[in-house]
Amino acid sequence: MAVLAVDEQQKIEHQIELATRAAALVKDETTVQRFRSFAEELKRKLRRMMLRGQVRARAYELWEQAGQPIDRDLEFWLEAEGQIEDEREERKGPGGS
Repeated sequence: MAVLAVDEQQKIEHQIELATRAAALVKDETTVQRFRSFAEELKRKLRRMMLRGQVRARAYELWEQAGQPIDRDLEFWLEAEGQIEDEREERKGPGGS
């Protein structure tokens, strides 16, 4: 599963690079904006994918620390999401966005 995620990440990064290069080469402003929008959409997808991986890893850690209980996966997932979001907010600092 992790190999698939890495392959998908590399594929998306490659698509971002191609869209960015294409935008730099095209003269038509409408097409340039479409390439840029596509690249931004891919960047958002990549960030979501990476965040999901972080949450998955944290949830697994929490589950192991709790003694690997059965049927509490959602609880650990939500706790992991909260922790990671809190950490992201802390890194932003006061007034950051």
